[in-house]
Amino acid sequence: MHNFEFVKPSSIADAALALSGEGAQPLSGGQTLLPTMKQRLAAPEVLVSLTGIAEMQGVCTGDGGLHIGAATPHVVVAREAASHFPALAALAGGIGDPAVRNRGTIGGSVANNDPAACYPAAVLASGAVVVTNRRKIEADDYFQGMFTTALEEGEFITSVVFPIPQKAAYVKFNQPASRFALTAVFVAKFDGGVRVAVTGASNNGVFRWAEAEAALSADFAASAIAGLTVPDTDMISDLHGSAAYRANLVKVLTGRAVTAAR
Repeated sequence: MHNFEFVKPSSIADAALALSGEGAQPLSGGQTLLPTMKQRLAAPEVLVSLTGIAEMQGVCTGDGGLHIGAATPHVVVAREAASHFPALAALAGGIGDPAVRNRGTIGGSVANNDPAACYPAAVLASGAVVVTNRRKIEADDYFQGMFTTALEEGEFITSVVFPIPQKAAYVKFNQPASRFALTAVFVAKFDGGVRVAVTGASNNGVFRWAEAEAALSADFAASAIAGLTVPDTDMISDLHGSAAYRANLVKVLTGRAVTAAR
């Protein structure tokens, strides 16, 4: 690991100021960044920790949604979101292992946008709003491909606001070593229709399955997607599963998520 300076601001304004300097990078849970630095694949000159900012922590309801501070660890989301948004709480409780759940944060996960991470599926399926130190970004505009988001230089997530669906469920097929999603599906039913988001399957990262959304909006039952197929053109293919295998998992897990939500 290369040498670096460490800064731990206590406010969003101070964090924004610290991140305006050259070579500065935000640090949340550090579950991806720190291992990358240890391998000398990343060498920020200044790490700006966001975990000491009180206004970026905690879970609360208001304005018709569930507000989660970006520096909130997974274990807190699993506990405090359970009575408001059980599917999201269950997702958070199934991330990694206890060490990861106690250190990793929702903001760090959404900012990193790992193609096999769990939270991006919840954000996209819920139509959540990603709030940064500069603006609010709709989920459909935020995710832009593998490890790519709408965040600009010096911009960081301060909270995520989730509309609470009528029914929802997240079903994950674990990669047993990492507990990342080999493939996973989050289904959320709202008054205006159903949203289906898939993670762990595509080379382009998290995505919505539009055909399933249309079918399930007309009939919220697993049988509604029986005649659909998922193209494997852009699916990940590796030693854990072929592109065709992952494409099939998308359909199977979507059906299971609908059944669980019902």
